Amino acid sequence: MELNKPEQDLKRDLQGIASDLKWSAVELKRIAERLSQSGHEADAQAVLKMCTVFQAGEDRLAWYVADITSGKIVREI
Repeated sequence: MELNKPEQDLKRDLQGIASDLKWSAVELKRIAERLSQSGHEADAQAVLKMCTVFQAGEDRLAWYVADITSGKIVREI
């Protein structure tokens, strides 16, 4: 199914946000590791919990992108 311009824009925007969430989670995991190594385990665990939330958001956005691609979500001009 061919996407119209608004659908292409929406798909691109969602993919960009998902990519930002993924990058943020990777960086936060590095921060959590340093926190843990410096004896701040409670802070490290809080940061890792944030990573879990970001990854869940990334997964939801991937589902939305799939729904756009399949035509389940339609954006009008």
